[in-house]
Amino acid sequence: MSLKYNTKQRNKTIQGLRSFKNTLPTKAKKILIKKGHIYSKTLDNWKYIVGNELFGACYPKSFKNSSKLTGSCLNIMVKRGREVDLEYSKKTIIKKMNAYFGYNVVENIKLNTFEDQYEKTTRKKDTNATKSKHIKQITNIKNDKIKKSLLELSKLYKTK
Repeated sequence: MSLKYNTKQRNKTIQGLRSFKNTLPTKAKKILIKKGHIYSKTLDNWKYIVGNELFGACYPKSFKNSSKLTGSCLNIMVKRGREVDLEYSKKTIIKKMNAYFGYNVVENIKLNTFEDQYEKTTRKKDTNATKSKHIKQITNIKNDKIKKSLLELSKLYKTK
């Protein structure tokens, strides 16, 4: 194997198969080394860490490693109205995360609230597909199979 020198991303590259770590740009490597491992593991095990009750109400937004001045912090997004439940379970979340990783990973948890988009939207009950003029057009269709299927579809659409 011959060695090639590439000064943009890597010091040395070898022809042939490379590991995934060597193919990434240097800036991406730094991000993965700093917080990628811990954040990805918390995303994978979030249901175990938080529990079934809070799993649907919150998710981890970001993780900041400790520095000389501040400790490590986990930012969690919480649905509006469920902040109190998560506030009471902060200590248990910290204990479970530290137990999972085997050392003190998280020292503090910050909560950020958001409003659930699905609860705000309401469906319109007047739809054009189920009005009587469309049913008249459906009855004018000569093919019986298509006519029956469209009538059934309109009935199901009315119930929703």
